[in-house]
Amino acid sequence: MRTQGEILYFSEASPDLDAVIFLGLDSDGVAYFAQSGEGDFTSLREAVSQFPAFERLIAAHAVALMNWHESHPHCPRCGSPTVMSSAGNARLCEKDQRELYPRTDSAVIVLVKDSDDRILLGRQASWPVGRYSTFAGFVEPGESFESAVEREVREECGIVSEQINYLGSQPWPFPASIMVAFEAIAKDPSQALADGVEIERVEWFSRAQFKEATDSGRLVLPPSISIARRMIEGWYGEVLTGGEAWR
Repeated sequence: MRTQGEILYFSEASPDLDAVIFLGLDSDGVAYFAQSGEGDFTSLREAVSQFPAFERLIAAHAVALMNWHESHPHCPRCGSPTVMSSAGNARLCEKDQRELYPRTDSAVIVLVKDSDDRILLGRQASWPVGRYSTFAGFVEPGESFESAVEREVREECGIVSEQINYLGSQPWPFPASIMVAFEAIAKDPSQALADGVEIERVEWFSRAQFKEATDSGRLVLPPSISIARRMIEGWYGEVLTGGEAWR
């Protein structure tokens, strides 16, 4: 698939069956496939906001698998070449016939609130001017999601969190993650302090302060396709506009 002035272009050319990935069937039994190709592609980050929800899932699945295939041409155990197998959902070591499967890197993303229902947002220096978002980080080996929430929040903004609740999840194929969303209550909001490494600034917002900051342009939101945006909108109570640029 490639951009042709529209969101997706589905080629009628005969595919290379050795390079085609089977993505699955929809509720009507229609099969979906993906194949890497050359062309003037639009970034998935930029294009996906225009996709219907179902096509977002297809695109995320396809891109995650393509990224994995391109980055795993050799067996991690013996270094021998690998080939696509199981309709593109695995790779096979040509030496020992060991089958390899895609991995997904789990990350937590956290909406920090206080007892007055304010939210704490932070910004990275590399983001566009005014961009703030929720806090996030990868889950470490042997760590639970809840422990990762506690650690990331403490590391990035100095907050000891409690009352951790699950909110939802989102596939994030950049290159192969899943964002697992939580909200957490700050035990002592006055302890909020940016770590100065990943996060350069943090700020508490009531709904009135949030509205003033977004209306004035001082606060730029995460893109609408991100779960961070949905978490913020869920707290605010309505769909928000703006903040579509990634960088």
